[in-house]
Amino acid sequence: MKATGVVRAVDQLGRIVLPIELRRNLNIDIKDSVEIYVDGDMVVLKKYEPACVFCGNAREIKHFEGKNICSDCITKLSK
Repeated sequence: MKATGVVRAVDQLGRIVLPIELRRNLNIDIKDSVEIYVDGDMVVLKKYEPACVFCGNAREIKHFEGKNICSDCITKLSK
């Protein structure tokens, strides 16, 4: 894991502001969703990217009845 040297305080509502430099580097825009993971005693933030419910692929995602399905799985299902 790469250290950034950035330290931010948690406010009284539990919020943390991500610096613009980090948001630019990680391509996180206003209103983007961020996933939160816990790894031991660390909290890890990752830009949320929807993935296929069948294979986990995050490319060429289509939405079907509230589910994310990739093009490859759509092709396999149509056979």
